[in-house]
Amino acid sequence: MSIAHYQQVLNEIAIEVRPLLTQGKVADYIPALASIDPNQFSIAIYTTDGQTVCAGDCSERFTIQSVSKVMTLTLALQRYGDALWERVGKEPSGTAFNSLTQLEFEKGIPRNPFINAGAIVTCDALYGRLSAPRYFMLDTFRKLAGNQSIIIDKAVANSEYEFKHRNAAMAHLMKSFDNFNNDVDDVLWSYFNFCAIELNCIELAKAYNFLANKGVDCSSGKQVLTSLQNKQLNSLLFTSGLYDAAGDFGYRVGMPGKSGVSGAILAVLPNKFTVAVYSPGLNGFGNSVAGITALELLSHKLDISIF
Repeated sequence: MSIAHYQQVLNEIAIEVRPLLTQGKVADYIPALASIDPNQFSIAIYTTDGQTVCAGDCSERFTIQSVSKVMTLTLALQRYGDALWERVGKEPSGTAFNSLTQLEFEKGIPRNPFINAGAIVTCDALYGRLSAPRYFMLDTFRKLAGNQSIIIDKAVANSEYEFKHRNAAMAHLMKSFDNFNNDVDDVLWSYFNFCAIELNCIELAKAYNFLANKGVDCSSGKQVLTSLQNKQLNSLLFTSGLYDAAGDFGYRVGMPGKSGVSGAILAVLPNKFTVAVYSPGLNGFGNSVAGITALELLSHKLDISIF
């Protein structure tokens, strides 16, 4: 398909989802996100041959929140390989992203690396291998997105840290089961800073382009993950990237994806492109109302799916 066709489709989608921008609710349990204007929408495609198309508020940056968990897992897999799976599982959760009951029942081993407990223990593993984890993560996004001006929104990071109690409870629970090695507050501060990295849709799609290219960064040619690791990560995204709504997302969109409570969603069409969408109004599962509909429309209009 031509870039011109992609552009036409994105323009159509931006118009069709506009009535949905007043639906949903911003993530007001994080005070710094509560005042965000819900009437925002952007969508961008970054192809494996390095071309970009975008529609909507393409320059608008937002904190990527849980979409950062994909990079946390990527960096941890680089350093631990399959040994990482001794500390975190590979199964869908079927429960809310911040559930404590499942973690207690399964003796401190989170169900997968994309629920909060799984991402926090993956962050703990990464913390043990990096001397400056916050700087390293930020630098990784800057390099992969091709923009050295990318920053961490400290107001958002501080807001999340101030209301850290449920995440801290998960970390302490895992520590009680000997599945947490570092200081809880130190790891959580890094975790919240990862979530507070600011990107726009173009930068988000570009930063994760290796997921559509067998683990190779399209811009630099650098092998970010092995081809096998990349395939496995995409499989986990498909089954677990949207928490207890992963099945519905797979049914409607047919691509691996990862959402964040800022309203960001990343999706991957292997060997073709990554696509990022942003709209802050969330549904009851904590996923962007307009964002999911936009990706469903994209899948139908381009007749794409991993199947």
